Amino acid sequence: MRLRSLRERELISSIRGEFAAKARGLVLGIGDDAAVVRGAARLSLLTTDLLIEGVHFSASLNPPRYLGRKSLNVNLSDIAAMGGRPKFALLGLALRKGIDEAWVRDFFKGLKSAAEEAGVSLIGGDISAASMVVVSMSILGEAKVFIPRSGARPGDMIFVSGTLGDAAAGLRLLRKGFRLGQDRSADFLLRAFLDPLPQLALGRALSRLKAASAMIDMSDGLSVDLLHLCEESGTGAEIDRDRLPLSSALCRFEKRPELLALHGGEDYQLLFTVSPDNAGKIARLGRRFRIRQIGRMTRGKAVQVVDQSGRKRPLEAKGYEHLK
Repeated sequence: MRLRSLRERELISSIRGEFAAKARGLVLGIGDDAAVVRGAARLSLLTTDLLIEGVHFSASLNPPRYLGRKSLNVNLSDIAAMGGRPKFALLGLALRKGIDEAWVRDFFKGLKSAAEEAGVSLIGGDISAASMVVVSMSILGEAKVFIPRSGARPGDMIFVSGTLGDAAAGLRLLRKGFRLGQDRSADFLLRAFLDPLPQLALGRALSRLKAASAMIDMSDGLSVDLLHLCEESGTGAEIDRDRLPLSSALCRFEKRPELLALHGGEDYQLLFTVSPDNAGKIARLGRRFRIRQIGRMTRGKAVQVVDQSGRKRPLEAKGYEHLK
């Protein structure tokens, strides 16, 4: 099968089949937010991401300082989704020939500020020239207890953090000519896209309390990332449309905000499942973090959305597909 005919999850499944053998010390390999390796005292988490000019960002829309922050934070979101703590980062950076020196300085200023906020040390990497800017970040983290995508069971409650659809709305506003500082509500959406914040504290709290059965970060949209979680766990799911957490800014600028909440990508919030036995733990976390139950895991493989009248329909995966 040629690459252009593959979807992302099909390619990952194929790669997993080819490299299925476990190496010594490997606890969890291909298919989750991060790989897990057994260390001397704790489990090591390893993850990597690519940001490619013209695919994941635009030089005209993404200021370099925010791009530097985002380059690190989208990787930290993977560590958050495993319930871990990030420690070290490696940077691979390809730059266009003749790129402005001020652009490079601002990029690294943003990267440094995000690293300082998360307590991460940049310890190495590589820089090269290319026809476009390419950023590759690799993160090493650690955890005593990690949370995989594969632990959800029928009857588990589905929760999300924050509000959904804001980043996708922010990108729409950027393309319409909006810029930071023009409108307070618009700024909220623009920052959601330009400067997403990884939910590290919530991820660690869920891990420490052993409260979540499965978890994933929402980079490609709720409909796509929920499907990933269901496939790994071997379950179905039902999402209550009227319980989707929507910001007032999103509702102001979008006529049908629930569509972006379901299918918009790059929110980098956490989607996690909880056994009813752990409802009390989640209620306590709700005093510190903005989280909301939006549905439940079900038997079978159907992923559905339920409207206010109780009518169910299939939830199509219309979020971002990398190889679509």
